[in-house]
Amino acid sequence: MLVSCTLCKLFGYLIRNSETRFSFPGGRAMSQRTYNQLWADAQLELGRLLTEELPTEPPRPEKDRVVFFQRLAMLYVRYIQIFRQLEKVYDQVVHPQKRRVIRAILDGVMGRVLELKNEMVEKEFSEYHYMDDVLHDLKLTPVDLEIPIPRYFISDCSKEFQERKTMLTDILKLVEVTESPEPLMTKGMSQEEAIKILQVVERARQGRLRAKLNEESRNMNRMYKTKDPGTAAIELATVCIQKVWRGYIQRKRAKIARDEEMIFLGMAMDPKYQLPCPAEITAQTSEACTWSKQVEHNEDYQKSVVAVTNQLRDVEGHDMSKTMKDQIRQWFIECRDATGSFPDYPDEEDGGSALIFAEKNPQQLMEEIAAKEEEDSNNKPKGKEEEKKEKGKKDKGKDDEEEEEAGLKMLPSAFLSDLEVGNKTFVDFWQTRSESRNFNQRHEVELIKEENRKVIEAEIRVQVDEQMRQELAEWKLAVDKDKGGKTKGNAKKKKGSKSGKKKKKDKDLTADRTLESLCQELVEQGLLKQANNVRLQDYMGDYSYLGTTLRQNDIEPMPSLSDVRQVLSLYAILPLGSQVVHEKAPLIKAILLAGPAGVGKKMLVHAVCQETGANLFDLSPLNTAGKYPGKSGLAMMLHMVFKVARLLQPSVIWIEDAEKMFYKKVPKEEKELDPKRLKKDLPKSLKLIKGEDRVLIVGTTKDPLSADIKSLCKMYSKIILIPRPDYGSRYILWKQLIRKHGGDVTRALDVSSLAKISDGYTPGHIVRVIQSVVTKRRILQQANRPLTAAEFVAPLAKIDPVFQEEEEALKNWYAKTPLGKKRIKAASGKEEEEAPVKGKDERKMMKK
Repeated sequence: MLVSCTLCKLFGYLIRNSETRFSFPGGRAMSQRTYNQLWADAQLELGRLLTEELPTEPPRPEKDRVVFFQRLAMLYVRYIQIFRQLEKVYDQVVHPQKRRVIRAILDGVMGRVLELKNEMVEKEFSEYHYMDDVLHDLKLTPVDLEIPIPRYFISDCSKEFQERKTMLTDILKLVEVTESPEPLMTKGMSQEEAIKILQVVERARQGRLRAKLNEESRNMNRMYKTKDPGTAAIELATVCIQKVWRGYIQRKRAKIARDEEMIFLGMAMDPKYQLPCPAEITAQTSEACTWSKQVEHNEDYQKSVVAVTNQLRDVEGHDMSKTMKDQIRQWFIECRDATGSFPDYPDEEDGGSALIFAEKNPQQLMEEIAAKEEEDSNNKPKGKEEEKKEKGKKDKGKDDEEEEEAGLKMLPSAFLSDLEVGNKTFVDFWQTRSESRNFNQRHEVELIKEENRKVIEAEIRVQVDEQMRQELAEWKLAVDKDKGGKTKGNAKKKKGSKSGKKKKKDKDLTADRTLESLCQELVEQGLLKQANNVRLQDYMGDYSYLGTTLRQNDIEPMPSLSDVRQVLSLYAILPLGSQVVHEKAPLIKAILLAGPAGVGKKMLVHAVCQETGANLFDLSPLNTAGKYPGKSGLAMMLHMVFKVARLLQPSVIWIEDAEKMFYKKVPKEEKELDPKRLKKDLPKSLKLIKGEDRVLIVGTTKDPLSADIKSLCKMYSKIILIPRPDYGSRYILWKQLIRKHGGDVTRALDVSSLAKISDGYTPGHIVRVIQSVVTKRRILQQANRPLTAAEFVAPLAKIDPVFQEEEEALKNWYAKTPLGKKRIKAASGKEEEEAPVKGKDERKMMKK
């Protein structure tokens, strides 16, 4: 007994010690080691991809379109996996200098994903792609294709977003007019009506009294009629009670046994796992602690950067300038010895003395400068005959290239060079670096010194260049007296020639106004709004599992809600969230969301704003009606909206009912609203959006057939068709939305049948039905009477669904868009290729 007690105490002591040993600090270090390994794995895969995409010899053009698309799809899926890994690493790594390297690589990977998506769209002529075979080959699931939304879109700019939010809320409080409650109006009533109401109430009271008296009299009669029961009656009563009780107990045992069997087979979840377990809670707390550590370490890093930079400038600045001057003077003398004259000093635009410090001879530098001068002279305006000759040469060159390079090739990438640099930085520095002494993952001072020496050198070089230009001019005057005047004249000519024609700047109509006053006016006019608090993950939908099969049988599948969510992440959220990606990736200025009412177009617009922290501007025809009248007023409205959108970027400009702006024929009831007033001016403002402006125009339409398709497609470069949900999406919607509104999904509720009978209904219809059925009172009754599918059928039947004809009309309209036309043309091209082969075979048979 004593031995067992001591063993128990020892075991308890070991457990307590192990808990203290693996408490949060040790756990954090362990997690940092795990994320470092995950980063290394992602970089290894990225290195393999870079060797495939940047071979030593350029690959031959691919003639088969299907094989080329398969290659693109494989690269796309592999880059998404790297993107998911790096996003996870960047979210949890604490080391500030590592985070900067990971961020640069992460932006490059995001940009490359967008480039591959753009190339896939151009090759397959569709916004939606189905890659079941690629997922099968890589042993992945559809969940692995989901585009993650990096948390740093919001967290890295949390202070700015918070300031904007407080500014907008303050303006909204000022603008909101406190409406006085309407006084209660007493309705007039005649004497006869009053008497009738009193009679009804009095008769109801008397009826209730009579019913009560009758019940009491019946109970009294029963009491007098009852006799002493015999033994036989008592035995029958006990048997009856036992039968009911035993039946109830047996049914309960059978239910428990059945539930246990289903849990054992993995067909149902154990109730203890439905609640958040302690491990999940500790993981969430450790994540929150990691985020706070990231902020703390970053602040320390910023302070250290300032201190180290000042120290380097004070200690090494003088020596740097001295060595630079000595090297430049040596270069002057070498050039004088090699060419017989002093060189011209490189201009600031060409890099100044940075050209001198490159590993080149004085003769090579002189040749480079001479070549640049020739280029400047060649840029002068040429005669018409020379231009025609050059055009002819270019056309011949193009024809030769087309003959040589027939087939499909990968488009040039703006991100592969950045990814190569990031990968090289990791391999050269971080891969083999020992961090045994840096347990807390703080910044490294030596690395800051190495990085900031280059910055300080660049600063000092500018000052040295100014001094050395003057010194060179003095040398030329002293040694080359005859050439001194000419050099001055040439320098003046060069300066004069470089100042080209200045571009006309757009007039700022609100130059004298502050940003706060502009925001206040836009809020007052209802043009600047707060986005609803919804996330993209709330837009629920399942993966399309039949997409590849249908396309193999030449049937164009309708996209699922999961596909819509993925496309919007790529086209809207990633470019708006990252400045680097928006500047270098294929520029998308305007997106049109087309689909029937209730599919979630408005929700998607608000979700984009919430995921990226973007401001929401509403330029819908109904919202702008009657505001800023006249041409000058319209110009002022657009100027204010786009100016504030650029200053507070990222920004989303939403145009609800976008078809009204391009009506073929304006309905009579809408002529007063003038819905087409933005038709000419808005596309002009759209052209002014550049790569550095994170501004996106999103239009939504439920009736695109009523608009002029040419002008609509000219305005919106990307058109995303949102269909009614398929069976898989409806099943998820019913299940998740019932739970979200407080309902319990039990065996009594046949969700599969609900998903089957709700074919043609949109997510908006399903939400309305659930809100009408799952009320507060019904939630309280669920314990005794669980929800059934029959309760949802009656309210669902009252709503008109989206019929097949309406969906077909949308599909036919989409086929008339530029991308739809290209897809039809490509499909007809395949048929035409097959037709001549069949014709030849038939002719041969006829000859025989």
